Amino acid sequence: MEAALINSLSPQRRAPADNTTANVETITLSVPDIVCGTCIHTVETALRSVRGVSASRANLALRRVTVTLRRQTDGSSPDVPDLVAALKAVGYTAAELVEGAETFASRGRTSELIPRLGVAGFAAANIMLLSVSVWSGEVSDMDSSVRDLFHWVSALIALPAIAYAGQPFFRSAFSALSASRLNMDVPITLGIILATAMSLFQTIRGSDQVYFDAATTLVFFLLIGRALDESMRMRARGAAENLLSLRAMSATVVSEDGSVRLLPARTLLLGMRVAVAAGERIPADGIVASGVSEVDESLITGETVPRSVTLGAHVHAGTVNGGGTLHIRVSVTDENTLLAEIGRLMLSAEQSRGRYVRLADRAAQLYAPAVHVLGLLTFTIWMMLGSGWEVSLTHAIAVLIITCPCALALAVPAVQVAAISRLFSRGVIVKAADGLERMSEIDSVVFDKTGTLTLEQIALADDQNIESGLLARVASLAAASRHPYAQAIVRAARDRGIAINAIEGVREVPGSGLSYVGDGHEERLGSAHWAGAAINQNVEASLWYRSADEAVIGFRFIDRIRPDARETVKTLRDAGYAVELLSGDRPQAVARAAAACEVTDWQGALRPSEKLQRIADLRANGHKTLMVGDGLNDAPALAAGYASMSPASAMDISQAAADAVFQGDRLGPIIETLKVAQAARRMAFQNFAIAIGYNAVFVPIAMLGHVTPLVAALAMSTSSIVVTTNALRLRTKKLRLRPVRRSA
Repeated sequence: MEAALINSLSPQRRAPADNTTANVETITLSVPDIVCGTCIHTVETALRSVRGVSASRANLALRRVTVTLRRQTDGSSPDVPDLVAALKAVGYTAAELVEGAETFASRGRTSELIPRLGVAGFAAANIMLLSVSVWSGEVSDMDSSVRDLFHWVSALIALPAIAYAGQPFFRSAFSALSASRLNMDVPITLGIILATAMSLFQTIRGSDQVYFDAATTLVFFLLIGRALDESMRMRARGAAENLLSLRAMSATVVSEDGSVRLLPARTLLLGMRVAVAAGERIPADGIVASGVSEVDESLITGETVPRSVTLGAHVHAGTVNGGGTLHIRVSVTDENTLLAEIGRLMLSAEQSRGRYVRLADRAAQLYAPAVHVLGLLTFTIWMMLGSGWEVSLTHAIAVLIITCPCALALAVPAVQVAAISRLFSRGVIVKAADGLERMSEIDSVVFDKTGTLTLEQIALADDQNIESGLLARVASLAAASRHPYAQAIVRAARDRGIAINAIEGVREVPGSGLSYVGDGHEERLGSAHWAGAAINQNVEASLWYRSADEAVIGFRFIDRIRPDARETVKTLRDAGYAVELLSGDRPQAVARAAAACEVTDWQGALRPSEKLQRIADLRANGHKTLMVGDGLNDAPALAAGYASMSPASAMDISQAAADAVFQGDRLGPIIETLKVAQAARRMAFQNFAIAIGYNAVFVPIAMLGHVTPLVAALAMSTSSIVVTTNALRLRTKKLRLRPVRRSA
């Protein structure tokens, strides 16, 4: 599989080469201050206001934003500093995404939270002990001076602890307010400050209504929630970041004079010769210049069996050399390796947003301003009921804290990242933003034959009883050609353990075949006319061999059905999917493939327009069709299907049209994709239900005065953790393909 595996990508920063998109560039920024759905709207709006920005997409789970730039008629276009400045104007710190830096920053945020969490916990525990003394002392008529002393001691512990431990919330809220916007940390900060200020005011007055214990414990629980949430985000980070660990960081470069030097892999240039020892990762895509080995390509192909490589073989960055030392001539630079291409595609898919994500973003955007309205409304109503400002403010604080929309904003992105990561680990690269959403709704599957139900390579029919000596001679002749039929002969000989001796002086005549003259006689391998076969002789043969005046021998070839094709079709049919086979190949060949896979509904000799018409007919009858194909003639049908998949060996144009690309020689990834799509849809709705149910239950209770700020902090943190944890289950959950309802 070549780097063309991924034709349409959204890399961190890329200027497409085709003429239609030559003026378009994509930049990915890291924006660590994105903390809620309101942030998403603010960031995207600020970037779209920059001249030359045609689109922007922010991702809450990954704290990234992808910006699409279009060059202006005067040749100008915004650059990274312009985008960073636009975000700074609305209170966000941003920088161009550097691979690996974001993970490091996330770990830094987690490590920053831990000491603050410790301080808040220590302070909360000690203040709670003092509060217990005050509560028990009030029952036994504690002297008011002792009570006031305990309150002042609590204040001395609480004020510096809250000032230090609450900084993550305070900084975020200050940045938002200084840019005249709101985020989820504004009501949290408001709640902490109001609870602390009210307690200090009551302590100065000598009142017994002091809440230092609640304020410090509130910060403690909020930090627990934030630390766990950050940890969950790190676990939920997509497969694109996990690919970073598979890259070789250094490379052993062999100079022309034979000297050796160690260089960072990212600095390799085209044409450099790199030595890769056994057990090392290959640092760049290239061609084997010397050496024989076996390469573990499970990362690329999904196959666990190593591939034998020798002189002239293509190898890819990130794969592991399992045998002898290889010398590789670099053919692709670091940012354009297949591994980098896959990573950029995964990043694009993870940052894309389908209709469920857009729905959650809109809900969170509308919900955030409502938080402050509800808080003010709660305070006003309780004041009107005559409860006093202390009680009214306490209830308002609880409402401000509990109504954080973080769970709603995380509901779908967390599921999307988990689903894409799981599929990638199973050899499927999801490309389209809403591809999984559409795949969860399909009820019929249409397969192409050649390269889809069958493997790309043809094989010599094994029922011809070809004598080993003859096969050895023909294979030695065929080894001089790259024609698929000739290579099939060579593979058949190797599979039978037959030694193939290279023949010098073989002449290849384009359109006819091979010719070799030796020992006074000529051998020919090629078409029937070239070899001199009779018109009615072995009509199913595709390749002919003749030696001198001996009889002409024909060789038949067959398409090799993918190992699990029949099992895959049966699984789909048992789950209620309608399965069809549409192919442009000869009806006889299509019939054989259909029989081997037990597909009863098939058509052969179809033109691309006829495949397209069949997809349109299915759609008109209410079917939602998954089209699976690989050829140039399948591209229109792939684009017309409700959803589409393509094997990694497919033509570039087919991969560009497909929603997902699967790797390896098996069709099992199709079943896995459908199972994950179904499960992701269920989990997205579950997370919606959790987020909406949490607010529906706790907000009215808080407004009625039955939730303290402490309980509100615990509930708010728990809701975010629950939706993220629910999404993470998808990465390891055992799934089954659920039955579907088919349209009549």
